[in-house]
Amino acid sequence: MAMNGLPASVLFACSENSVRSPMAEGLAKRLYGRAAFIDSVGVRGKEVDGFVFAALDEIGVDVHHQPKTFDDIDPSSYDLIVTLSPEAHHRALEATRGTAAEVEYWPVFDPSAVEGSRDMRLDAYRRLRDQLLARLKVRFGAPSGPTV
Repeated sequence: MAMNGLPASVLFACSENSVRSPMAEGLAKRLYGRAAFIDSVGVRGKEVDGFVFAALDEIGVDVHHQPKTFDDIDPSSYDLIVTLSPEAHHRALEATRGTAAEVEYWPVFDPSAVEGSRDMRLDAYRRLRDQLLARLKVRFGAPSGPTV
């Protein structure tokens, strides 16, 4: 797989599948959903944070997501697993040992740790959204679907 190439299947993983990985999944599906199978999981499962929906809705990305964990899928069936938390990175490496699946770690901050007013908190989710969008476009190249 070329560094800029889009693999046939991509799994995004974080700690709870409630903020970082569902946001990355939603953005990637919007950009590349016609060209690749895209999914997300967490080490643990938790309902998606409402600020994820708000930040993605602002740019026209609709997310329908049910939290999943590594136990709900076969991680080795993905070409690439992008981990967004150290905990998920360790779990993905453990789950794919001896398989052809590639694992990449994209260190991104967890906006759910930000405290303050609703606007301050939403701004943190917007920063994550924009960081993930930029990273997706650099890593996978020009989108195949509608742009955001």
